[in-house]
Amino acid sequence: MSAVETPDAAVSPDVAEENLDERLCTFLVRKGRLKEADLARARRVHEESDGDRLINLLTKLGLVSERDMAESMAELFKLPLLGSKDFPESPPPNVQLSVRFLKQHHIVPVSESDDEVGMLIADPAERYPLQAVELATAKKVTVQIGLKSEIDDLIERYYGQGRSAMGTIVETLSDDAGRGEDDIEHLRDLASEAPVIRLVNLIVQRAVEQRASDIHIEPFESRLKVRYRIDGVLHEVESPPAASTAAVISRVKIMAKLNIAERRLPQDGRIMLRVQGKELDLRVSTVPTSWGESVVMRILDRESVVFDFHTLGFTDEFLPQFMKVLELPHGIMLVTGPTGSGKTTTLYTALSKLNTPDVKIITVEDPVEYQIEGINQIQAKPAIGLDFSHALRSIVRQDPDIIMIGEMRDLETCRIAIQSALTGHLVLSTLHTNNAAGGITRLLDMGVEDYLLTSTVNGILAQRLVRRLDLAHAESYEALPEVVREFNLDKLTTERPIKLYKPTPSPANASGYFGRTTIMEFMVMSDPLRRLVMQHAGMGELEAQSRAEGMRNMYEDGLVKSLAGVTTIEEVLRVTQEG
Repeated sequence: MSAVETPDAAVSPDVAEENLDERLCTFLVRKGRLKEADLARARRVHEESDGDRLINLLTKLGLVSERDMAESMAELFKLPLLGSKDFPESPPPNVQLSVRFLKQHHIVPVSESDDEVGMLIADPAERYPLQAVELATAKKVTVQIGLKSEIDDLIERYYGQGRSAMGTIVETLSDDAGRGEDDIEHLRDLASEAPVIRLVNLIVQRAVEQRASDIHIEPFESRLKVRYRIDGVLHEVESPPAASTAAVISRVKIMAKLNIAERRLPQDGRIMLRVQGKELDLRVSTVPTSWGESVVMRILDRESVVFDFHTLGFTDEFLPQFMKVLELPHGIMLVTGPTGSGKTTTLYTALSKLNTPDVKIITVEDPVEYQIEGINQIQAKPAIGLDFSHALRSIVRQDPDIIMIGEMRDLETCRIAIQSALTGHLVLSTLHTNNAAGGITRLLDMGVEDYLLTSTVNGILAQRLVRRLDLAHAESYEALPEVVREFNLDKLTTERPIKLYKPTPSPANASGYFGRTTIMEFMVMSDPLRRLVMQHAGMGELEAQSRAEGMRNMYEDGLVKSLAGVTTIEEVLRVTQEG
């Protein structure tokens, strides 16, 4: 796209720029990437500012992330978005432009031909830099969009000393950042220095931009490793030098209000932050390791979480059966799965559906992940004796209709939960087992009496999370006959030929996946199953009976979703074979 062909080119530059800003703001609101209230706030600041563009203010105030802004510009202006992995190794040799000009306008040349020069630009609505490049090179300019921070890093790589944003910050760290690790006051001073603060903020900011659910900061003998868990898979990213380990970890501990002098025992804390326009709740966990303290930050985005069964991956045929059991007046409903399989989110969604003015709901959690209006949520504090079992005894005297227990951790908690179910309460909780039938055998192993189980447990939902295909880049292909036979796909669909899907990575999305969805199985307690429980039947017998009664297991549910283009068969195998 030439500079003279940019949108609204017929309008004078100033008016066009203003119109484009308004169009972009409207687009961001429509796409749910900007709130109306935040836009109104930015407009007020804009009126008082010295001519700064409205869209620049949106990112400066942290109301819109750089990535959301870049993706929206690309979509609105119908321009390609280039990711950092696709940047050329070196700049076009014959394009000579002032580095100061490139830095000022966040623009960089990435390709060249006889009559064209390709420019990567952060804001295509700015006409002047594109027209200036056309005049300087006497060539037509084609435009691609990039993230402002990635463009600045690329300019530094091409024309500077090859430093990234993190490298630039690290250079400003004081020389004694790696010394005096036993001096607590010195550590506190280091952690309060501007470079260390910017460094930790950058680590968190990049995690949010890349949709990470967890940040892992791990010290080793000669380096500090930073990894992000994105859609359930860990990715190593650029890390600060090993010398900054003590300062970086101390900064995180100060933010989480932890004791920076205590490095022998694990600690847990929380950080409340506003990053890239999002209210974030970071759960922080530290544990001592051989080379320092390993820190994991779980990112909870309170604004983006949607308590909706269809969004979680519940299908139209599955949901009515689940809701029928959920709406029973008393009994126990369990959700099982390994750590990080979305159990708590499923329970919150269930509570949101049950949360009506005529129902009293009390939860005991460790920790309370999301606050829901109308629900009394109790944070367990084992250190002062407020564990699940002690809290439960008090809860029953609060006259609740529905009780949610974060996890069935011990026999005492199980017994009080069962007693509550027997006295007319609906109890929701989680267990760490690999499948639905395993929930029964786990409770029996913990010492719960079989007759109590059969009279209280209504249903057990087991689930895992698989990566969801990015629909814009998914590609279908005909399944090989061997694959159809191996996975019995012909029994799961009437469509012929049978099609599966695979991700097609793009500059904006290197993996081809976007977000995660649930694969699940739901075991409803029936009389035949109760008889098997009383006979202490094994997990295999319980599962076989459930399947005979129509239960579809997680593996089959995943295969059905891979046939529907929701995920891939490789993802289903990765997740179900791990379990």
